[in-house]
Amino acid sequence: MTLPIVYEDDNLFVINKPAGIAVHKASPTDPQETVADILVRERPYLASVGESPLRPGLVHRLDKETSGIMLIAKNQSAFLFLKEQFQSRLVKKEYLALVYGHPKEPKGTIAAPLGKIGAKQTTQLKGRRELVERDAVTDYATEKSFRDYTLLRVMPQTGRTHQIRVHLKSIGCPIVGDALYATGKTKPPGLDRMFLHATTLSFTAPDGKALTLEVELPESLQKALDTLE
Repeated sequence: MTLPIVYEDDNLFVINKPAGIAVHKASPTDPQETVADILVRERPYLASVGESPLRPGLVHRLDKETSGIMLIAKNQSAFLFLKEQFQSRLVKKEYLALVYGHPKEPKGTIAAPLGKIGAKQTTQLKGRRELVERDAVTDYATEKSFRDYTLLRVMPQTGRTHQIRVHLKSIGCPIVGDALYATGKTKPPGLDRMFLHATTLSFTAPDGKALTLEVELPESLQKALDTLE
C-alpha cells in the first residue's frame, strides 16, 4: 500500500489516509501493518522523528476505520512545532459524518467529558468516579438531511480518542457503520465501513505559512450518499 500525498514542503507532508488501517501499532509485537510502518519503509529518516519509535513523525492520529487528512512531521523541530499547535488547540479540524436519525438541533456544541470503560469511551460517568474524566468539546452543523440519516460537518475542538463517535452517540445520532458505538444498526446499500472522513486541516506551518488543506470524500462514501433519499 502507498499513501496518497496531498501536500509536502521541507518540514511536513500531508496524506489522505485510507480507512481500515491503523495509524500505529499498539505495541512493538503488534503484527498488523500500520501507517507508521509504511511511512518508515518509504521514508526511513522518519524513524528518528517524534517521541516514540511506534509513532514516527506522527503529531496526531485517526481511528483505524476513519479515512482522511493526516499531518506528518519530517524533522524533529517541525514535530515539536506542530505538536505545540495541536496541544494549544490552534489546529482546526473538520470531518464529515453520516449519522443515524436527526439531531434535535441542526447545529450545536457538545461539551461532555470522556472516560474509558474497556475499549469504549463514554460520556456517562455518574457513579463511576474511578474513571478519569477528560474534557472534550465538539461542534457540529448539518450539511444535508435525509429521511433516515443526517450528514454532519463536525469540528472537534479537542482530540480525545473516539471523541466524535462518542459525542454524536450521546446526542442520539451514532455514526453509520460504527461497529463499536452503533451495533445492530443497518447501513445504506454498498457501505462496508464507518462513515467518518477527515476532510480539512487548517494550521500554521513551521515556515510561518498559514495552510488550509482539504480532501474529498472517498468514492465509496460518496456512492453511499448518492443512494439516500
